[in-house]
Amino acid sequence: MADDSRSRDSDAFGSYAAIGDSFTEGVGDPAPDGAYIGWADRFAVLLADQLPEPDAFRYANLAVRGRLLDQIVEEQVPRAKELAPDLVTFCAGGNDIIRPGSDPDDVAERFERAVADLASSVGTVMVTTGFDTRGVPVLKHLRGKIATYTAHVRSVADRYGCPVLDLWSLKSVQDRRAWDGDRLHLSPEGHTRVALRAAQVLGVPVPTEPDQPWPPLPPRGALEVTRDDIHWAREHLVPWIGRRLRGESSGDHVTAKRPDLMPL
Repeated sequence: MADDSRSRDSDAFGSYAAIGDSFTEGVGDPAPDGAYIGWADRFAVLLADQLPEPDAFRYANLAVRGRLLDQIVEEQVPRAKELAPDLVTFCAGGNDIIRPGSDPDDVAERFERAVADLASSVGTVMVTTGFDTRGVPVLKHLRGKIATYTAHVRSVADRYGCPVLDLWSLKSVQDRRAWDGDRLHLSPEGHTRVALRAAQVLGVPVPTEPDQPWPPLPPRGALEVTRDDIHWAREHLVPWIGRRLRGESSGDHVTAKRPDLMPL
């Protein structure tokens, strides 16, 4: 059975490869040099700290923003198998699910084939569920599809003995402060909380509880909410729709930021 218990005994992982899309690449969590950090990078630091010699830890991040499941399977899964790390995190299918007319059952079948392929070649495969999008504009209307896909991901994890990074149950990321201004990607604090939860899944000690409550916010008036929604639609929603209509992706001409297993 999939084990996502907080009390699981920790194993020391000497190498880790992350595969996925913009979520795993770290979009929304910018570094000073213009690259992205993200939950996977932060998680890698927590894993390295478990080794007697953290400098011996090796980490690759193969994720590229905008990638669909089949692209991830074609481009990233073979590389992850070639690297053969102790741990792989596999988060994919979200971009497929939010596309009009997509079938979560079909996406899940393709996801399972990829998990089976990975599980036969690497040490441990951690899979990731979808977020609960009840409070996310646009995406809240897809909550049923996302929930269906999340149930499939958990079932696949059960069949292949994969630990589960359950984002649906991570209540702290339902706060708007956990999200970037585009409302599609996590903020630096949101990425941090996901990294802490990922560590908990593997029994790795964490410095703070990822689901700890946020400080209270002052109430917002209807005018302020409307102004924010208009700004978001102009700056983020309209360009996103435009890319869909033109058949473009935010990941066009983007390559993996860490294609090899390297020290942190």
